[in-house]
Amino acid sequence: MASIQTNNSAIVALQNLRTVNRNLSVVQEQISTGKKISNAKDNASIYAISTVIKSDVEGFKRISDSLNLGTSTVAVARGAAEQVTDILTQIKGLVVQSQEANVDRTKIQADVTQLTNQVDSIVNAAQFNGLNLVKAATGTVTFLASLDRDAAGTVTASSISVAAQSLETGAGGGLAALATIDVSTAAGAASALTAIEGLVQTAIDAAASFGSSQKRIETQNEFVRQLTDALTSGIGALTDADLEEASARLQSLQVQQQLGVQALSIANQSPQSILALFR
Repeated sequence: MASIQTNNSAIVALQNLRTVNRNLSVVQEQISTGKKISNAKDNASIYAISTVIKSDVEGFKRISDSLNLGTSTVAVARGAAEQVTDILTQIKGLVVQSQEANVDRTKIQADVTQLTNQVDSIVNAAQFNGLNLVKAATGTVTFLASLDRDAAGTVTASSISVAAQSLETGAGGGLAALATIDVSTAAGAASALTAIEGLVQTAIDAAASFGSSQKRIETQNEFVRQLTDALTSGIGALTDADLEEASARLQSLQVQQQLGVQALSIANQSPQSILALFR
């Protein structure tokens, strides 16, 4: 039935055109933003998942900074322990030399004193950002290593602990016995030979402990970097738009839009044909 009150053809053409325009708007937004899901309206579930992962990525970036700080701090302590070990090895050589009867033990003791002072200088300077792991060091220092999320969404922080190692020569220090070494006499030289062995071993143990801790921190930091990259790629897979597909769909929708406009124009002209019935 032909009617000038209700143009069903125009209604259908208009509905189709609205659908095409809506889809065209979506594709244009994907192309402009590069994302197929840019807000919760696009896909609430995927948006929620990707947003949580984004927050984890930001957290792991800060963790990487913490691990970098830890690596530098422990590296300074390790370097100090290794230098102290080298100096103690030199002192051991002087102590061995002092065991002979026909040497000037006074001059040897002067060298030992100078090297002992050098140990103190190294220990006092072995700090990074104010943290010195070889001076007045007791207990452990922790560095944030990871954020662990379980299936229920609960997040717990895990840390790497580094045991401090005292290499001070003062009272109560790990190398306190070094300050008491006196090779100026035969008796002192004999007792120093026993003492220096323990001091060298103390410094070696400290260097080895710091070396193991530094290696662990560096390994964890590398894992955090790889994990951050993997999470970032996962976010992209969930939310990034396929621009090749979007480009092809854009061209298709533009053609559909043109045809829709033309169809609507034709439908709007159909009431004019009713006038022919009255001529």
